Amino acid sequence: RREPLALVNLKKKHEETGEEELASRLDHCKAKATRHIFLIRHSQYHLDGRADKDRTLTPLGREQAELTGHRLASLGLKFDQIIHSSMTRATETTEIISKHLPGVKKISTDLLREGAPIEPDPPVSHWKPEAVQYYEDGARIEAAFRNFIHRADAKQEEDSYEIFVCHANVIRYIVCRALQFPPEGWLRLSLNNGSITHLVIRPNGRVALRTLGDTGFMPPDKITRT
Repeated sequence: RREPLALVNLKKKHEETGEEELASRLDHCKAKATRHIFLIRHSQYHLDGRADKDRTLTPLGREQAELTGHRLASLGLKFDQIIHSSMTRATETTEIISKHLPGVKKISTDLLREGAPIEPDPPVSHWKPEAVQYYEDGARIEAAFRNFIHRADAKQEEDSYEIFVCHANVIRYIVCRALQFPPEGWLRLSLNNGSITHLVIRPNGRVALRTLGDTGFMPPDKITRT
């Protein structure tokens, strides 16, 4: 509901100058800026951790995060914020990346935690979570999409550059939803650890995918997909 018409109360239209007034109000509600969304998958972590707090980054994972942070800094963009999943591996990845982007505020959220967004189609044999997970995680991840992936607010004057550090399932689902592809196909996409996915959201709400899972800035021996 960010289309200008959805933001105007049509019942308040003046009877005589209705069309002019409506055009003016619609113009006031139109977005002017472009949002650049950088979705970062967390780095490699210890898979054998029993609880989330034990699933910390591996030494290689820390190297990957350094490389990702260096790459983001080298783009020369003025990043507005880093929003990250509250899970340990995403938080640690964020801390390392943020060293390369001093002054950029960090915000933690449970919405971006890893989960099962929607039952994949076609199904796969190696990953079959309980059906209840799709209902619990799916609603949360869809809420994350609606909360974070949208056109700029009409009050935003300049283009923005935002970083989201989270997880493969979340990023793949968001990409499918943002591009209006069937979200059930999310599992057909593959993302490396520490990879960069770049979405562009124009003022009219249209979304373009600039890069998907880019790790071309990492040496081949540093690339993993755990």
